[in-house]
Amino acid sequence: MSIASHPPPFPSLHLRFAPPISGHRFFALSPRRVRRRLRSRRISPIAALKALIFDCDGVILESEHLHRQAYNDAFEEFNVRCGQREKGPVNWYPEFYDKLQNRIGGGKPKMRWYFKEHGWPSSTIFEVPPESDADRAKLIDILQDWKTERYQEIIKSGTVQPRPGVLSLMDEAKAAGKKLAVCSAATKSSVILCLENLIGLERFHGLDCFLAGDDVKEKKPDPSIYRTAAKKLDVQGTDCLVVEDSVIGLQAAKGAGMSCVVTYTSSTANQDFSDAIAIYPDLSSVRLKDLEVLLEKALAAK
Repeated sequence: MSIASHPPPFPSLHLRFAPPISGHRFFALSPRRVRRRLRSRRISPIAALKALIFDCDGVILESEHLHRQAYNDAFEEFNVRCGQREKGPVNWYPEFYDKLQNRIGGGKPKMRWYFKEHGWPSSTIFEVPPESDADRAKLIDILQDWKTERYQEIIKSGTVQPRPGVLSLMDEAKAAGKKLAVCSAATKSSVILCLENLIGLERFHGLDCFLAGDDVKEKKPDPSIYRTAAKKLDVQGTDCLVVEDSVIGLQAAKGAGMSCVVTYTSSTANQDFSDAIAIYPDLSSVRLKDLEVLLEKALAAK
């Protein structure tokens, strides 16, 4: 049999050899070394962005100053005073509230901590500062209920707008066939009210997943809410990208195995966001393609 009649030993490799160039040295590679080099250059498949998940407070709307206003309105409504030196009702100033809300989550825990530190107050609810656990719980419940109603009035007033870029990014993701979710640690009724008034009924009902603090046992930074979202969306954590505004939310996303971008607010701007794959003052200049590229690079670097 002639040499020409033999089939090539590696039919799957189509190698072309350039003629020698003066001054250059060429090294012949054995077929085994060729295969080894090709295998080493194979790129592992990278997960594509399949789901975009937004936090609510701080991301869809900058809400902390609205919560602070509602608390102060409640303190004034019930003439809440801590100690005889108080010239007027309790007032949480912006600088103090920024520190408080980044330290303690939830309205009732905030008030309980404050009253323990500054003394339980007199009020139109209890003329004498309450001493029993039951009376103290009643005071906080009444204040929180009134504060929640006041906050809802503010949201419904039409004066509150979503943060820049949020709606366009949601629409772009939906049009591209990405799954869209909102995961908030706030109470469900409060989040529903915010979403209906700020993103509109059509976008709200078009969400593929909506979870609030009532839906999980543990609040952020525990990752439960994002793990639950991934199950409901039927995607892997690596296929998701979370948009958060605080280090607590960032930790929750990371704990769920998800990448996270941060759009900070005035009250969270100084937090450590070193684990985020990108940090923005807002989303006005962010496009879906930007996020897809960021996610691919983040996963390729792991």
